[in-house]
Amino acid sequence: MKPPEPSPGPAAHFRALERLYRSAPINSAFASEIAIEAEGRARITFDVTEDVYHAAGAAHGTIYFKMLDDAAFYAANTLVTDRFLLTTAFNAHFTKPVRSGRVTADGVWISGRRRVLVAESRLVDEEGDEIGRGTGTFMRSRIALSGLDGYANDRP
Repeated sequence: MKPPEPSPGPAAHFRALERLYRSAPINSAFASEIAIEAEGRARITFDVTEDVYHAAGAAHGTIYFKMLDDAAFYAANTLVTDRFLLTTAFNAHFTKPVRSGRVTADGVWISGRRRVLVAESRLVDEEGDEIGRGTGTFMRSRIALSGLDGYANDRP
């Protein structure tokens, strides 16, 4: 049996997770950026423009959900250096519509370290008002992070 690969240091793991985020094809559809500066925390910023509007002229809930889920997911995955996590449940609350501007999704790990992790996230608009929040449950998968091109590739 092959011994497990050594885990990267925290900063290397955080940069690799940021590369993984940027490598996901879905993220080419959204003007978003990720920053991971500490274990258990992730921040995603994105711009709300008309291309993400619903029929009534504000950001569609899918953008809220995606950014809430992503921020919580990456906050949780900072604690797991060997496996890709899977979202098993996510509860989202949309509290205010947004029509334009920069929105920040802050994710924070809450509990769990072995098989299941829980993290929450919060969306804030440019005025500092909360526009949404969510809580997710994430489970270790069988997918090795080191086997994913976005994670393993050192190019930005």
